[in-house]
Amino acid sequence: MKIWVDADACPKIIKEILYNAARKRSVLVIFVANQVLQLPISENIKFLKVKAGFDVADNEIVDRVEGQDLVITADIPLAQEILQKGGLALNPRGELYSSDSIDAKVTIRDFYDTMRSSGLQTGGPPPLTPTDKRNFANELDKILTRNLKK
Repeated sequence: MKIWVDADACPKIIKEILYNAARKRSVLVIFVANQVLQLPISENIKFLKVKAGFDVADNEIVDRVEGQDLVITADIPLAQEILQKGGLALNPRGELYSSDSIDAKVTIRDFYDTMRSSGLQTGGPPPLTPTDKRNFANELDKILTRNLKK
């Protein structure tokens, strides 16, 4: 199992949790971004720089994900593609996307996108809370415990 991170928009606190997981669990975590990131030096932490452009990082992640790899992303269409490939997708708030709910999430996301393109100010997501951070860490731990035993 590898962990792929849609790193351009990944919150710093989530990256720190992932650094710790890479070291403690000896799991490979690959940060994919279109700009250079300052990452800790570790054999389990890698960086993949991609060209700037719409969905370039997402497409690279989709191309490289295998089997039960985990992708960390708040990007719902990316999560949908990962689930279709048989991977796992977890958002920075600790919600594990599922095939049962992803279509509804895509529909809602598309609705808000349509509203924004018509000029409606919908605002962005609220800042991460300590509860979100805890939920993410707990869900990541469950996933790693379950999948690294296999």
